[in-house]
Amino acid sequence: MIKEKLVRPVVKTLVNNNALDRIEEDMMPLKRLMAYYQCAIMEVETKFKVLNQEFSLEYDRNPIETIKTRLKSTESIVKKLVKRDFPLTVKSIEDNLNDVAGVRVVCSFIEDIYLLADCLLQQDDIKLIQVKDYIKNPKPNGYRSLHLIIEVPIFLKDEKKNMRVEVQLRTIAMDFWASLDHKLSYKKDIPKEEAELLRQELLECAEISANLDVRMEEIKNRIVNK
Repeated sequence: MIKEKLVRPVVKTLVNNNALDRIEEDMMPLKRLMAYYQCAIMEVETKFKVLNQEFSLEYDRNPIETIKTRLKSTESIVKKLVKRDFPLTVKSIEDNLNDVAGVRVVCSFIEDIYLLADCLLQQDDIKLIQVKDYIKNPKPNGYRSLHLIIEVPIFLKDEKKNMRVEVQLRTIAMDFWASLDHKLSYKKDIPKEEAELLRQELLECAEISANLDVRMEEIKNRIVNK
């Protein structure tokens, strides 16, 4: 009886440890992939910081206001794979999702967005996969931003690996608007009628902020060209 009491906890501990080891082994490929995405984010972020520094030296101004980065959570990745009916595998993440790694560049002026995008895409280690221009063609809700899906190489101990990164370029006004729209989208306790009114107001604000971006750029160009 005493032996049984002593053995049971030991067996239980061994079983639990074995289960944890198996879970850890299964998770390692995902952890490794997410680490690769994080490295890709750092590569792209550095490229934009270098461009910003170069413009500062050459033109005495910084086209970039802020750079924000994000790595999609495991929960969000799984939800997206399930929603699109893709396999729940590490390979499926790489093959089917383009926005696991994200870099958002916030600029003062619209012309800076296209200038920075061109400078990035001219670099010989960057491969353009897809462009979605929501500035020239805004979404129906008023969303504006320039989206680039690119591949950037990361250099590992024994290999070079190309990783996909979603780059979003937008003005301060566009970023402010998108932040508010995001809050409304995730606020579930707002009555339907009120939510519709808020969306209509946001759409109007999108038009106002777009006009503001254009006018501010025109003023800036008049100042610079004097």
